[in-house]
Amino acid sequence: MLIIEDEWLIAEYLIYLAEEAGATSIATASTEADAVRAAQERRPDIIFSDVKLLAGTGPRAVQAIFSALGKIPVIFISGVPDSCQPCEPPNVILRKPVDPARLLGAFRRLAPV
Repeated sequence: MLIIEDEWLIAEYLIYLAEEAGATSIATASTEADAVRAAQERRPDIIFSDVKLLAGTGPRAVQAIFSALGKIPVIFISGVPDSCQPCEPPNVILRKPVDPARLLGAFRRLAPV
């Protein structure tokens, strides 16, 4: 699993929720470039991604990851979900503050078994 989030506290909360859902191997990245590098080092089964990052964007990182590794399920988590471009289905877009039940439900629906 890869979590792309530039706010440390939110990233830690997402790690906690992912572990609650059953994730066992979690990498984090706070910039677009770091996210692509982390995914290339170890292909994630699912991605949680913020939209706006301090350096780059989550959607651009996800597109670069898709280009290099193929499609991976993504859950975008953003305070500005309307600015999530490109974030076409089947990706899920959730609004911050994230509802843990909705995130866990989306994770369980999208994560490979």
